[in-house]
Amino acid sequence: MPKLRFKIAMSLDGFVAGPDQSVQNPLGIGGTRLHEWAFQLEVFRRLHGQEGGEVNASTAVVEESLANIGATIMGRNMFGGHPGSWDANTPWKGWWGDSPPFHHPVFVLTHHAREPLECEGGTRFTFVTTGIEDALEMAKRAAGGKDVSLAGGARAAQQYLAAGLVDEMEISLVPTLLGSGERLFENVGDQLRGLELVRTVAAPGVTHLKFAKRG
Repeated sequence: MPKLRFKIAMSLDGFVAGPDQSVQNPLGIGGTRLHEWAFQLEVFRRLHGQEGGEVNASTAVVEESLANIGATIMGRNMFGGHPGSWDANTPWKGWWGDSPPFHHPVFVLTHHAREPLECEGGTRFTFVTTGIEDALEMAKRAAGGKDVSLAGGARAAQQYLAAGLVDEMEISLVPTLLGSGERLFENVGDQLRGLELVRTVAAPGVTHLKFAKRG
């Protein structure tokens, strides 16, 4: 059965984005510190069409997170742009330019309907207004037997975690404090809903915690 696999970087005080997120500062104040460990990796740079980079203990973790993924789910805030209805004259096309790094179908959770967005390299954004279960069902069908990646952000992740729909979760814990912003585990209760810690990888600037459901 295809799995829903969630990955995200988080600060020591539990934030996955800093305060005051905007088009100019999509990760919020200080939010880029959560991803500095990844920016320097060869595998990350290659994914974004860049050369060079390091190979360290994070490399295998990132490569595993990319393997056997046939579709991605993300929230409206992660896709980005602006709150409210879409601008029909200049519709937001995401942070990634003409050729996003997904190269497979992506399903965006939103309250505002919009026609699918076709991009170069095989990425197709479909905007889902009927809830997390419908988005997951659509993503699993589109994945063609492969797994589905839950890319975030925090609000989308909270909904899937609270519903017990996440099969694997990789938290990349970064030794920094953001002080405020978006917390990952708001409104998800006090249970991991079957997720157990199955692996810990210490790497430069980050510790990767993998959780999975048994069986």
